[in-house]
Amino acid sequence: MFSPEGPSLRELAVQALSSVERGYDLLAPKFDHTPFRTPDAVLDAVTSSLARSGPYDDGLDLCCGTGAGVEVLAELCRRSVVGVDFSGGMLEVARRRVGAGERRAGESDAGEPSVGWVRADARALPFASAFDLVVSFGAFGHFLPRELPGLFAQVHSVLRPGGRFAFPVVAPPSPGSVAYWMLLGFDAVMRVRNAVWRPPFVMYYRAFRLGEVRRELARAGFEVELRSLPEFGRRGDGSPRVRMVVARRPSRVEPTRSGC
Repeated sequence: MFSPEGPSLRELAVQALSSVERGYDLLAPKFDHTPFRTPDAVLDAVTSSLARSGPYDDGLDLCCGTGAGVEVLAELCRRSVVGVDFSGGMLEVARRRVGAGERRAGESDAGEPSVGWVRADARALPFASAFDLVVSFGAFGHFLPRELPGLFAQVHSVLRPGGRFAFPVVAPPSPGSVAYWMLLGFDAVMRVRNAVWRPPFVMYYRAFRLGEVRRELARAGFEVELRSLPEFGRRGDGSPRVRMVVARRPSRVEPTRSGC
């Protein structure tokens, strides 16, 4: 499951008994050697799909972790890219990996976008309407379903009119499969852990449901599109194995009509 460079069982246990922020501070130096990091194949497929609807000027990687999504945005955006995360440890690793953390806003090399890093909670983003594209990879298990409306409202607020919020979604495993029972068991263990231990560590694989996500995005004011990522093929029932959700902030708001 983990490469030799990944965390030990003891390190994972310490992380699991910490808060989400502290846990990721501890995991950060070895995060890229775990299965929690989004695979390069998914990052490449998202990049290819979004490139067809660009270009973009300014991009934000929401819950950027060690910066894999920032590297995606650097290929798609012409002016600036920002990674935001609430783990200082993850941001420090991201700065070293991407190698552009010392640039000031507006600076770029050979036409490449400037790259910046901000430590902040995704539920309280410190930006105005400053971005054309927001992406996120593998972070939504850290948000409870009741937090989605506020999270999506925050993303809506930082996008310019016409801007897009995009993220990949893997089809859930079929009931009866080994993967299905593994994820069910993981979520059950996490619920028991959070019932008996503080601080909580929010990480649920089965709580982010596509139907509910689409409804909450629409309620936040987005126009929602689903794109299949054909690189990953289809399941036995013909549905895509991996989709990308693309939520667009409308370019303008239609005036509300009222009667006399």
